[in-house]
Amino acid sequence: MHTPSTRRDAVAAMNAWEESFRSCCEGKPVQDVFAKDVFTEQVMQQRLPKNVYRKLRASMRLGQALPNGIADVVAAAMKDWAVDHGATHYTHWFQPLTGLTAEKHDAFLVPDGSGAALLEFSGASLIQGEPDASSFPSGGTRQTFEARGYTAWDCTSPVFIRRVGGAVTMCIPTVFVSWTGDALDKKTPLLRSMDAMNNATMRILQFFGTDAGVSRVNTTIGAEQEYFLVDRNFYFARPDLMACGRTLIGAMPAKGQQLDDHYFGSIPTRVQGFMAEADRELYRLGVPVETRHNEVAPGQYEIASHYETANVACDHQMVLMETLQRIAPRYGLVCLLHEKPFAGVNGSGKHLNWSIATDTGVNLLDPRDETHTNMQFLVFLCGVIRAVHLNSDLLLASIASAANDHRLGANEAPPAIISIFLGDMLMDIIEQLETGTPQSTIKKAKLDLGALTLPQIPRHSGDRNRTSPFAFTGNKFEFRAVGSTAAIAWPATILNTIVADSLVVIADELEAATGAKPTEAKKLSAVKRVLKKMIKAHKPVLFSGDNYDESWHNEAQDRGLTNLPSAPEAIGVLKGKQVRDLFKRQGVLSRVEIDSRASIYFEKYVKQVLIEAETLVSMVRTMVLPAAMHQQTDIAETIAATEAADVDCQELRDMLEHHVEMIVQLRASTRNLDHAIAKNEHANVGAHAMQVCSQVVPTMERVRDLVDELEIHTAESIWPMPSYREMLAIR
Repeated sequence: MHTPSTRRDAVAAMNAWEESFRSCCEGKPVQDVFAKDVFTEQVMQQRLPKNVYRKLRASMRLGQALPNGIADVVAAAMKDWAVDHGATHYTHWFQPLTGLTAEKHDAFLVPDGSGAALLEFSGASLIQGEPDASSFPSGGTRQTFEARGYTAWDCTSPVFIRRVGGAVTMCIPTVFVSWTGDALDKKTPLLRSMDAMNNATMRILQFFGTDAGVSRVNTTIGAEQEYFLVDRNFYFARPDLMACGRTLIGAMPAKGQQLDDHYFGSIPTRVQGFMAEADRELYRLGVPVETRHNEVAPGQYEIASHYETANVACDHQMVLMETLQRIAPRYGLVCLLHEKPFAGVNGSGKHLNWSIATDTGVNLLDPRDETHTNMQFLVFLCGVIRAVHLNSDLLLASIASAANDHRLGANEAPPAIISIFLGDMLMDIIEQLETGTPQSTIKKAKLDLGALTLPQIPRHSGDRNRTSPFAFTGNKFEFRAVGSTAAIAWPATILNTIVADSLVVIADELEAATGAKPTEAKKLSAVKRVLKKMIKAHKPVLFSGDNYDESWHNEAQDRGLTNLPSAPEAIGVLKGKQVRDLFKRQGVLSRVEIDSRASIYFEKYVKQVLIEAETLVSMVRTMVLPAAMHQQTDIAETIAATEAADVDCQELRDMLEHHVEMIVQLRASTRNLDHAIAKNEHANVGAHAMQVCSQVVPTMERVRDLVDELEIHTAESIWPMPSYREMLAIR
């Protein structure tokens, strides 16, 4: 049995780290560490000729292609900088539709024909690469024998150095497209959606006359990442964690998260060491992490980053996930990013904080004082409200996955009904707008804490709603339904696209209503009229109550809001004509590209669920049933010994009968699961996903219920894998 040794090893590892905490700061100030391995503007300025630096800087600031003739100069400077940092290779680092990152390393060394070698890196190598595209998901747009694909440098995202296993590699953030030009990654459509947002937002600024000095508007993102840590000894003793990232079976311990004593509690020493080293590596890579704390569930934690331009934030989020998983083993831990590693306790999400900002530093979603007079802000606010109301099903599709299905709607995760929470102040202004001209803004108050030594603290004009999937939080929106394993580029792309589309509609109406030479009075009248119409049409998406309340499901249905409780249903939205037309209008995805994504996400759902189902069958037959039979033998031998002593043992007989009956039921349910796996074939990948969802998933749940019941009635010394009690408590 694995449990005694893994338990001893886990406790020993924990104690070892408690006794010798490894400091990761090396006595250096943080500012001396930040972005050390990034080709920053400061480095560019030092290493590039002034005219080249100015052109590169302008391309980065305006989101434009690199001018001809300077690529070789930039590449040479990058190569020298990377070699000075110990790099021997470079790679075009991209985000294919696997949901992970990909890279192919090429050496700087090039033979010169005389037996020696030179260090070379050309502008052509910087700007474009050619990885084999045949094995990456394409959703049917490419055949496997058609292998050519291209990577192209995204000069707006910083080049960085990665140090892994003694190797030092210069990583160039790129997009990834096929030979036909179709996007095969998550970054290409993100950059297109950022352009769409820029174009739409600039029209609104121009209407209000606030575009002076503004060259570009970007969406900004700050992501919060939740994750679990478990001891490596436990991880390797659990085939389900290794293969699926989550526990497929496991009975809840007596103490889970009922006391909420883990939340914001003192961080365990070993975990603190891991966090410190992860922070330090992330700082070196320029990732602006700023928050770390215990989350609600035992063994659950969170790390959050400061906001950045959307594409850079998405790149940094991928770096962050890789870094957490790479650092954890150094501390005898494994980082679990799955949305629901443990049933019965909080799942893990990735809150996507989204806003809009000009390149002059103005946050366009900042309400400011006297919000009722800030008509430009109210236009952007209503643009978001309209976008979310009309495209709530598409937002659900952006976060739909087999893993997120286990999380949504339970233990502090929002339900699969997209609504918006605005808070008291903004709701009051919205209601004033609906009925006429807004006249006032609810003011912030002060809280008197009742002790002379304590200050009066300012109280916000409205509370927060932690059950809302899409909440306004001061000067940004927080999309809380995103799953913890998700690459945030996809939900960010969809959010950008739908808001851009709404802003275009609003701009069209405002410009049509005011004519070629609008007066301020005309503008104000048109804005009030358009916003009033928008609010009347889209107010049903606004909800300030408890999203967990069962009555909300009925109310949401009455309001006509979409409820798609499973990933296959949500992914199916991508096949709709309305969605295809939306992406085409905004120039973000072609019909081929959006259809390919639907096929890829359906296929991924099917594969993930079937991997889980087959893993569960294997664990039941090779681990659970042998342990259950062992327990059965022990009970039978106890009965025999008791009868030999001429002692009544009816209660033991009842126990044995119940145990045998559970084994019989488990064997039958496992056979049913085997049959469900075997018969799941369908020519249409969407129908196949629905079939897996309706047949395989419920059968897995039945098997799990029986296994968890058996675990409760089986001796700990016999049970063949670490329990929830151990995995959640020993850290």
